[in-house]
Amino acid sequence: MPALPIVVLPHPVGGTPLDTVLTKVDAVFDEIIHKLTSPLILKVQQIPKISGKRVDIHCSDEWTDLQHELIQRGWGDGLPLVPPTEARVVSMVHGSGSTANDIVAVIAPRMGVATVELIATNAVMAGCKPQHMPLLMTAIQAMTEPQFNLYGCQATTHCVAPLLIVNGPLAKTLNIHSGSGCFGPGPWDNGVVGRAIRLILINIGGAAPGEIDKATMGHPGKFSFCSAENEANSPWSSMSEQRGFAKDISTVTVVGGEAPHNINEHEATTSGGLLTTICGSMAQTGQNTVYYHGEPLLILGPEHAATIANDGLTKEDVQRVIYEDARIPITRFGRETIKRRLYRRLGYRYKNHHITPDTLVSIAQRWEDVMIIVAGGAGKHSMWVPTFGATRSVTRAILKKDGSSWQPEDFNE
Repeated sequence: MPALPIVVLPHPVGGTPLDTVLTKVDAVFDEIIHKLTSPLILKVQQIPKISGKRVDIHCSDEWTDLQHELIQRGWGDGLPLVPPTEARVVSMVHGSGSTANDIVAVIAPRMGVATVELIATNAVMAGCKPQHMPLLMTAIQAMTEPQFNLYGCQATTHCVAPLLIVNGPLAKTLNIHSGSGCFGPGPWDNGVVGRAIRLILINIGGAAPGEIDKATMGHPGKFSFCSAENEANSPWSSMSEQRGFAKDISTVTVVGGEAPHNINEHEATTSGGLLTTICGSMAQTGQNTVYYHGEPLLILGPEHAATIANDGLTKEDVQRVIYEDARIPITRFGRETIKRRLYRRLGYRYKNHHITPDTLVSIAQRWEDVMIIVAGGAGKHSMWVPTFGATRSVTRAILKKDGSSWQPEDFNE
């Protein structure tokens, strides 16, 4: 809606008394009337065009003067950047299997046109290798699917960051780690791939921290958030297989998530005892998945997964248990939250039914919405990731320009 008239009220509005909101409305009332009564200037929707130009920066030292210059221009994430020389960018583009000016996606909220070359430039600055380009391009395409709601994720006060989950044979080829310390630190490539995504979201998507990216606090995953699923040590089918992809097809799933929350359970020797602790850990107020049709993510450590599977439970069984048992007494929510969130957003579930102090609030609206993967190494720990809620995960196959699947042997040429 390029001609939509907009009037901006000063923050905050949500959760403030009605009189305060009306005072803010009164202050801009004349502007509202003007926007409502002025003719709309309709703009013709155009195919996105590549804009901008190359900038030659001459510095005496690429690791001091150039770093300062890049940060001053707002092109970084606060950490040192690999200088994006022409030779490095050309090499990165070559790894994509596409040409420099091919358009991969349009990234909100700036609606920046993500060409292969621009993605490659940010990948260089993040420290990536050319072989990472197919994964990066696929992840960006997944994030720009409407159901992911990248616009909302980029501009919210919530701490959401895109988590990349890699499945299939390319995880090993690209050195995307799934074992001990998969969320870092480590010598594996998870860090640079996740960091490239953040730089792309800032530099192409326009989500400058504190300006457009309004995260109240953020979290470390907004620097880098990437892991593979530990398929070798999982007793079940992988996330990508659950979603209909063959085992030999490599995929990336993007999840709009918070930082992982640890679940410590060293004593349970049965699935029942372990799942009781897991459900208790996930049943928390203050998470967005309670108020939306969200998809909470459970990351089971291999030892915990084995304990559950040894009792004969499938991944679908675990999803159902979490949906039924990870519930929060409604008395743990404030009256305003019940009225403004549960009743307003999920009235079909709560408002139109008899609510008692014994009413329990689920952390997902369907058992199928509970996502489960296996990752990590030795130790009786698992994690769970609440999501932004107003987002749905997207899984895409990592494909070449001709539509065929990238395979490990393609990177040995």
